[in-house]
Amino acid sequence: MRTHTTEMSVLVTPEMSNFGGKMHGGELLKLLDKVAYTAAIRYCGSYVVTLSVDNVLFKEPIAIGELLTLLASVNYTGTSSMEIGIKVISENLETGVVRHTNTSYFTMVAIDAQGKAIPVEKLAVNTEDQQRRWNQAEARRKARKPR
Repeated sequence: MRTHTTEMSVLVTPEMSNFGGKMHGGELLKLLDKVAYTAAIRYCGSYVVTLSVDNVLFKEPIAIGELLTLLASVNYTGTSSMEIGIKVISENLETGVVRHTNTSYFTMVAIDAQGKAIPVEKLAVNTEDQQRRWNQAEARRKARKPR
């Protein structure tokens, strides 16, 4: 059975800064896309592409020199798509203060060598937390559908 969670840690370095001296939002988006890709490909075992970014909540700024831990999980599977939920934890390495700084949801699609969508295995929902995430992902999916 393939894994449905991925954890990635990155040190925020000076070249990632914006004009205000904090981490640039675009740099964070790049990391979010990388961890979403990694979680999706680890789950389905096929090449994946980003279909959409449903929500990126920038709760708090991230300082240069902090350690980011990106916690990604496959929350939902469709026919060929997967919703990847990502929680970003920032740690000040000098003070030890840990903060939840960002949350986001990416939809990734498995594709073949010709770029055509291919089926993914349905996510096994075994815990209350997985069921809660599945239900919330399903609600986000329904909200995106045109009426």
